[in-house]
Amino acid sequence: MKVIVIGAGLGGLTLAQGLRRAGIDVAVYERDGARGRTQGVSLHVDDRGTAALQGCLPSAHVAMIDATMGGPREQTLSLSEVDGSLAVVGVEPSVARPGRQAHRPLLRAILLTGLEVRFGTEFTRFEQLPDGLVRAWFADGSTDTADVLVGADGIGSAVRRQYLPQAQVIDTGRRMLMGATALRLTPELPDLIGDNPAVARIPDTTMVVAALRFTSPPTVARQRFLPALPHSAVALDDYLMWALPSPAGDLPRAFQRIVDKAWPEMTSELRTGTIPPIPAWPASPVTVLGDAIHLAPGFGGNLAMRDAHRLCLALAEADRGQLPLLDAIGSYEDTMRTSVPVPAKARR
Repeated sequence: MKVIVIGAGLGGLTLAQGLRRAGIDVAVYERDGARGRTQGVSLHVDDRGTAALQGCLPSAHVAMIDATMGGPREQTLSLSEVDGSLAVVGVEPSVARPGRQAHRPLLRAILLTGLEVRFGTEFTRFEQLPDGLVRAWFADGSTDTADVLVGADGIGSAVRRQYLPQAQVIDTGRRMLMGATALRLTPELPDLIGDNPAVARIPDTTMVVAALRFTSPPTVARQRFLPALPHSAVALDDYLMWALPSPAGDLPRAFQRIVDKAWPEMTSELRTGTIPPIPAWPASPVTVLGDAIHLAPGFGGNLAMRDAHRLCLALAEADRGQLPLLDAIGSYEDTMRTSVPVPAKARR
């Protein structure tokens, strides 16, 4: 069996690593260059993401990810400015799903390690051939043919636009500004919030902050677990991730300092969109995962990786002859459709 994956985001790369481990031929195509776009600062990895990574990645990759996550996140704090200083004014018993924080660009770099990805290759269309295979066409005129084509190309998915045109993205009009600030430049917050996320409800706006202290320095973890990881991927300091609506308006001094000292290259404005659920479609050699078909607030990365794990298991069954290919894909799609929350997700 051969599988073509369109998109080198978290879901597509998790799938590719899992297929590679299962001995299935996989080709990954990515429209952007090797560096890619900024797709977020950090990611709260919960049990769904953790299980997917453990199920699809080699042990060294899993160890590298585990070593460079932050500490356990089990509650959400409420912050406020009291007499000019930040203070915890409330504690929620838990986050939506407990987990640990990962640096998203580092996680993607780990997922890329060991894979061959055709960067700068824009997918344009596909055709299903009489023999059951699928041919993918690219902007440079090249083609590739496989048993399965997977659209893992995000909210603007070109695969979805052709395959499921009824699945339309609706822009909510909401915007969010996200960034990161070196932890050493925000000395009042690290001891205050620990590893937990915190929500500051400021007059006229809300700001979310979370400190990422790497359990092991990424440079040290790289030497121990994954030397093939590029040096540039581990040149990282502990930092504070923050997010607030855009435009934010006036912020109290303590919060404005955090924004003013942010790393420019890690600051971006995201917009929110939804894909309303659509009726089930018949299984075919073309399928989709993650943001290409469903959007979830705050959990998109975890759901994409979970989709990837489930699809990998289904395709491996088909490759071993335990299940007809279309039955395997249909089973994955049925599970994916019934286990995704009502959508809404930040996008560029």
